[in-house]
Amino acid sequence: MFSNVTIAFIGSGSMAEAMISGLISQKLIDPQSVVASGPRPERGQYLRDKYGICVTADNGAAVEGAGVVVLSVKPQILSVVMPELKGHIPTGALALSIIAGARIETLAQGLLHTGIVRSMPNTPAQIGEGITVWTASPEVTAAQRQQAEAILGACGQQVFVADEDYLDMATALSGNGPAYVFLFMEAMVDAGVHLGFSRHVAEQLVLQTVKGSVDYVLHSPNHLARLRNQVTSPGGTSAEALYYLEKAGFRTALSRAIWAGYQRSVQLGRGKKRSQLADGEK
Repeated sequence: MFSNVTIAFIGSGSMAEAMISGLISQKLIDPQSVVASGPRPERGQYLRDKYGICVTADNGAAVEGAGVVVLSVKPQILSVVMPELKGHIPTGALALSIIAGARIETLAQGLLHTGIVRSMPNTPAQIGEGITVWTASPEVTAAQRQQAEAILGACGQQVFVADEDYLDMATALSGNGPAYVFLFMEAMVDAGVHLGFSRHVAEQLVLQTVKGSVDYVLHSPNHLARLRNQVTSPGGTSAEALYYLEKAGFRTALSRAIWAGYQRSVQLGRGKKRSQLADGEK
């Protein structure tokens, strides 16, 4: 699929590295056919030494002759990067964005390029256990969709959606999702320490409990609510703890947090900075 195809990564951070690692480890592409650009020479040297790829600090040079261009910079610097790439991405190339909030229309205008896939991965992609939601502009060919599936699939599972609006929803749910889980786990560990466990033991208990619970769900045909009911005896300790969580508004707080993340993704897509938001939008 990627024979005689160069993949250029604009931005060489953790997510770009995850994609590079997945592509190379699965032997989908030769390392010498991968170019990564970034402003930090030491980062480029690290990627070159570890994966054998080509590196540069020149974004324009990185995309020259590329068949796929992966946009993996932070949303805050997209407005700086796009003018450097405008009109330089080869006409038949696929531009694949993993930038939160960056809409296809914005990318098409800023890059003067129409073949665009917009995607939202999450951090477990760094160990091949991520999930990515993606969509494509009408100009993306069937062959380019297959390329996008292969690149995103190298980091875990991938889900295609026809409506771009789902990308903002995915940003809030699965894109930000690991942060919610990490906070929940951190709170559980702190509670364990408060009870009297050492932090090391509390972390071990919490990590295996979360991992085991997820694996249990994946191997069970039952609904989540039924699984929860199975470990909630009437008048027992689980029932007491869950009652307190419900009384404290656990579900509502989480739902509102995800909604806030969704709204922020939409705002980023409109090019709004925090300082530009009206009081009612904050």
